[in-house]
Amino acid sequence: MKVAIFSTKPYDRTYLEEMNREHRHELVFFEHTLDAAIVGLIRGFDAVCVFVNDTVDAKVISELAANGVKLIALRCAGFNNVDLKAAQEAGLKVVRVPAYSPESVAEHAVALILTLNRKTHKAYNRVRDGNFSLDHLIGFNLYGKTVGVIGTGKIGAAFCRIMKGFGCELLAYDMYPSEELKTMGVKYVSLEELYETSDIISLHCPLLPDTHHMINREVLIEMKPNVMLINTSRGALINTQDMIDALKKGEIGYLGIDVYEQEENLFFEDLSDTIIKDDMILRLINFPNVLITSHQAFLTDEALEGISTTVMDNLTSYSKGEPLVNEVKV
Repeated sequence: MKVAIFSTKPYDRTYLEEMNREHRHELVFFEHTLDAAIVGLIRGFDAVCVFVNDTVDAKVISELAANGVKLIALRCAGFNNVDLKAAQEAGLKVVRVPAYSPESVAEHAVALILTLNRKTHKAYNRVRDGNFSLDHLIGFNLYGKTVGVIGTGKIGAAFCRIMKGFGCELLAYDMYPSEELKTMGVKYVSLEELYETSDIISLHCPLLPDTHHMINREVLIEMKPNVMLINTSRGALINTQDMIDALKKGEIGYLGIDVYEQEENLFFEDLSDTIIKDDMILRLINFPNVLITSHQAFLTDEALEGISTTVMDNLTSYSKGEPLVNEVKV
């Protein structure tokens, strides 16, 4: 198959080409994101491979179908950027990578917690400047703290196992509770109870209409004073303006995010020599109790290898007319 791969970085090309050796698809890499402005140029391809910030709406899908594309292959778990109904109507199949290395994202969430709590990023910068003072570096023990986990799929479950090792009390919310996690001591509760009693809350759920801005003004008011909120899932789970207001009022103790609801104009790019026009991200950056990473939770050798392997398997299954085990349907 001839495949157009969008939003590619050097590491994407390295891993995809390596995993493609056995499959022998024809891969063409584009650094640009896929959107309505360039989709008309995509001709002669059997499939497109897209990432989290590519726009695959009805207009793009219509153009892809008109140009002969038959398959949309996501190289991520989330599919909120794809209009599944439009794809179905146009006769395009959609496949994703449902799981690659759940530990990579779970471990990054823990890294955000530890960094925010023990302020290692601030200590590192101080020591480099010859400042060995311990003022304003006080953290808290994770042992015995109550951690709320929203979403206990593979990533959420991996996160639970790690936090259990710290001696935390684990509360969880999921439409489909895990019996394995219950056995491990995870207690499933309502969202209301989770918000009211958790010292740390970590989001591990997909972005769907029902979860869009699930963390909003009303919910933030319910949370414990000085709560730590972690998001390594999708940016739009959080209403950013409501979060900024809560941070300004001191209602939220810490915020750690690897995703941002307007990240498509920022993340994965070097903007150090440009003027950033996004006022909300600039405001967040200036809070001393906010830590932001640019969607790097997946960025481990194991995860990149897993993503690339599944992408190639998905492409080959389609080309051979085999069942698409990772197909996403309406």
